[in-house]
Amino acid sequence: MADEFSFKVEEHLGVISQGKGGWNLELNLVSWAGRPAKYDIRSWSSDHEKMGKGSTFTKEELISLKELLNSLSFD
Repeated sequence: MADEFSFKVEEHLGVISQGKGGWNLELNLVSWAGRPAKYDIRSWSSDHEKMGKGSTFTKEELISLKELLNSLSFD
């Protein structure tokens, strides 16, 4: 039997982009299934009841991603 799916947006950190129909690509701290919160990038409905596919990162992974992005040249 499948476990019940649960999540809690612990902290809204910011909107990366605004999408159609009120959905936004956001960076949040999210607790999945009662586990410690992780950094999460995904699309959310305006009420945070529905979500799209996304990626979840530990603090260390997010720091590595930040360093990688800082090293890129966007000319």
